[in-house]
Amino acid sequence: MAEEQPPENVEETTEARGGRAAASPAAQSAPAEPQEVLAPKERRQRARQAKASQTKARATRTPEERHADRIVERRQKARARREGRAKAKAKASASSTGASVTPPREHVAGVQKVRQGVVVSDKADKTITVRIDTARRHRRYDKIVRTSQTLHAHDEANDAHTGDTVTVREARPLSRLKRWRLIEVLERAK
Repeated sequence: MAEEQPPENVEETTEARGGRAAASPAAQSAPAEPQEVLAPKERRQRARQAKASQTKARATRTPEERHADRIVERRQKARARREGRAKAKAKASASSTGASVTPPREHVAGVQKVRQGVVVSDKADKTITVRIDTARRHRRYDKIVRTSQTLHAHDEANDAHTGDTVTVREARPLSRLKRWRLIEVLERAK
């Protein structure tokens, strides 16, 4: 009797068998038939059916099982509330004694905007209306586009008058419309 030797290469085996079967384990695990392609409507329908079957499985629980789950959930929520209250209490006690849980933030003054414009109205007491003209080049068309905006500024000494060129600086809200302060009058109106 002559013994057969095992083939050296897997491809030789497949060729010897006429290419009928795949010898490698990776090829054996691959599906022989292509996966079915579903229409979106069919896909949604199958998803709904799967969800309905899960709901039925959940509905088959007994009232005692549902009650036990509810109790477990309530205990978890109660524990979370207790921890939150303890943190809040520790924070409140720390702030009342002076030792803070979080370090206080240092106050760093920001850089206020400074604008130059022309006073168009000084009728209101301690308030001036300033028109700020800007000219910029349009990004696409390269045309000079001129725009203006008006803002209300605080003038404590009623120093500026209509037609004056002034410098104003950004400030905290002083009234409903005022968010600027007069710095100086650069040029008086003639």
